Amino acid sequence: MSPEQGLQVALEQARAKYIQQNPESKKLHTQALEFLPGGNTRAVLHADPFPLYMKAGHGYQVTSEDDKIYTDFTGEFTAALYGHSSPLIKDTIISVVHNVGLNLSGTISAEQALASAICARFNISKLRFTNSGTEANLQALAAARHFTKKRKVVVFGGAYHGGVLGFAGGKPAANNVDVDDWVVAKYNDIESATRAIQSDGVAAVLMEGMQGAGGCIVGTPDFLKGVEEAAKKAGVLFILDEVMTSRMSAHGLSSIRSITPDLKTFGKWLGGGITFGAFGGRADIMAAYDPSRPDALPHSGTFNNNTLAMHTGYTGLTQIYTPSVANEFTQLGSEFIRRLNDVSKGTILCFTGLGTVMTAHFPVYGEKDIHDAADVEESAELKELFWLEMLESGFWLARRGLIALILDTPESELDRFVGVVSEFVSRNAAFLKPRAR
Repeated sequence: MSPEQGLQVALEQARAKYIQQNPESKKLHTQALEFLPGGNTRAVLHADPFPLYMKAGHGYQVTSEDDKIYTDFTGEFTAALYGHSSPLIKDTIISVVHNVGLNLSGTISAEQALASAICARFNISKLRFTNSGTEANLQALAAARHFTKKRKVVVFGGAYHGGVLGFAGGKPAANNVDVDDWVVAKYNDIESATRAIQSDGVAAVLMEGMQGAGGCIVGTPDFLKGVEEAAKKAGVLFILDEVMTSRMSAHGLSSIRSITPDLKTFGKWLGGGITFGAFGGRADIMAAYDPSRPDALPHSGTFNNNTLAMHTGYTGLTQIYTPSVANEFTQLGSEFIRRLNDVSKGTILCFTGLGTVMTAHFPVYGEKDIHDAADVEESAELKELFWLEMLESGFWLARRGLIALILDTPESELDRFVGVVSEFVSRNAAFLKPRAR
């Protein structure tokens, strides 16, 4: 039997086991098909032949509707930093429900407290809240266009800046807004970026310091610094999407790479587990959102300053994920990535990422130093087999290979995962050899 045939057999066996072990999830998916297109309302969670349904989470673990407990390595795509039952977060939520109330239809003191904490932590002057990272990026772009009086925005192939701001495959997604206003450059290619930034009519360059949905591809220090300098020289605003990467070290990825964007956008974990977004930066740019000005940009949102997110966000940022904890956790994650790459050495499996956010890759030609996901061809079959076998071993990670660690996950579980990956490599060694070019 050839390695290709062997891989198909292994994958078919893993799929059959998945179906056999998760009958309740299959039943729930069948019911969902009646009301939801494809039984789904969040595309990233779709999986064939049906997605796994979760019914509960506690600490660093989640329990499926089929009563199997998993170590949660998906971490709600970086948002569930505090896990599923942090005592301080729970106490805060209970206090808000009992003593404050929901949706007060007015300005609340908690919003200025959280804004002050975020501004100090991430070195920005002024801030406004939104309901999601998607909204944060949309409003930051509106501010940049208002400030520069230009329309076009430089982005990068493989980027994801929200539900209507995706650029997989090097082009705007079919559901993107402002389809004609994007200039798509190549990630980690300063020449491509500079050309795009210097083109006519550009208001801003919007980028991730590490492309999250694009495969945890890390921007090199020279590339990020080069984009910053090119934007400054061209009079183009530099917007850094820190929706995922603000959890990296005490002050986010911009601090790690020593860059100073004009605007930053936030979301995910900063709401303490509640839906959340924010954008901010230079005072002169953010002044466009001062409603006392006659020429102010409109910016409303029923839940922008909702009581739960304002209070839980503040608790998490100031009492749980303090700067020292953030630095220690980021270092732990970096060591975890190193260990995973050590046990997969000599195979096509590799892990890219920074700190506690990473992605497993299976480049068919064995590339390890990936600067742009578009440059590598990956084995979809091996990625699926990896996901299924990790589920079998009790680890819940994203179908695309993303891992976002939850704070207070026992180091013994990290050790166990390294061991499981090592066993996966040994068991499937015949399928993990690089293809000849």
